[in-house]
Amino acid sequence: MDNLLIKSAKIVFPGTPFHDREVDVLVEDGTITQIAARIKAAGGTQTVVDAKGQYLAPGFFDMNVNFGEPGLETKEDMVSGCAAAAAGGFTGVAVRPNTQPSLSSRPEVALVVNRAKPLLVDVYPIGTISKKRMGEELAELYDMKLAGAVAFSDGDKPVQQAGLMSRALLYSKGFNGRIISCPEDVSVAAGAKMNEGVTSTYLGMRGNPNLAEALMVARDLYLAEYNDAPIHFSTISTAESVDLVRKAKAKGIPVTCEVAAHHLVMTDERVVGFDSNYKVSPPLRTSQDRKALLKGIKDGTIDAIVSQHTPHEIEYKEVEYQIAADGIIGLQTVLPLVLQAGLTVEQLVDKLAIGPRRVLGLPIPEFKEGAPANLVLFDVEREWRFDRQTNRSKSSNSPLWGNLLKGAVTMVVNKRQTANTQF
Repeated sequence: MDNLLIKSAKIVFPGTPFHDREVDVLVEDGTITQIAARIKAAGGTQTVVDAKGQYLAPGFFDMNVNFGEPGLETKEDMVSGCAAAAAGGFTGVAVRPNTQPSLSSRPEVALVVNRAKPLLVDVYPIGTISKKRMGEELAELYDMKLAGAVAFSDGDKPVQQAGLMSRALLYSKGFNGRIISCPEDVSVAAGAKMNEGVTSTYLGMRGNPNLAEALMVARDLYLAEYNDAPIHFSTISTAESVDLVRKAKAKGIPVTCEVAAHHLVMTDERVVGFDSNYKVSPPLRTSQDRKALLKGIKDGTIDAIVSQHTPHEIEYKEVEYQIAADGIIGLQTVLPLVLQAGLTVEQLVDKLAIGPRRVLGLPIPEFKEGAPANLVLFDVEREWRFDRQTNRSKSSNSPLWGNLLKGAVTMVVNKRQTANTQF
């Protein structure tokens, strides 16, 4: 890569001497070589970026992403998915095993690792807990760990057998593995398509109650405590779940959790128009739940914010709400959503860059001379429109499609590569 000089950026690297200061940063051949109040441009092949009024932070990391590869490349392949990630400020992602075939063995995990090696974005596979996500027999977790899996989950299929989940927790503890729970009791959720509450009653639709999530969170917390093993909950969405995790942390149970960015802003009232782009899993909840999630972020109960990026072809979403597929694309819209939710720059960097890596045991990018450059530059005031011109995903299933959004990523740097994401 050419030498890069970033001028007058506001640094957001907590714990470093440069945090909350405005400095110039020189990156040469992928390494931070100089940090100073002012650095003189050298000319030649050096690229100079005027970052006045913008923030420079560790590259964001999304630990809940769905790419289609292998098998579902028409939804998203590795190249398009990483392009969308970079445009959203993410220099690293953990991909869920919702593929065909699922990431249930060493070869599938190795395929993802090798396919992503030349790309700017670091891609970490999440292997399955059970073979083929069937929820019956434990997959070869250790083999997948050796091949590069950073955690284990059955993706969007909750593990219903308590015994299987207990064995997974106990076994993975032996090699420092991380089990991710998709918290939903399907017998209570009963295939409902939206949140159970006033809005579902008004629309005459069967609702998915908060109880379905809280029951599974409670069960898996008991199992984690019994096995003295760490557990992570993906995309919690209810006030009850936040309270359960908060109490478990206070008790010393090794538990972490994440929330999807759209749950911080949107509620089930959005479903009134039957727009299938508001159909997600877990469903959009009430304003009371939304407020509880925000409180959980601010008091440290919630460790990470994710996009839950779930691309679908048009034929899966532009149909009746009841039969539409769950999920929206979100990698490029996380920053505007968390700003809309009212998070400070320091809070969003903690939940988008530091927290996810800490949960997965991955190194947090350093900001010092001699360190590899893993950076995101973003402008909290800049506005842009999410449409065909700016979208980098293969899919367009987003409730924010066509909207003018506030908060833009302008550049990412990682693996000796730079992506200028200004539209």
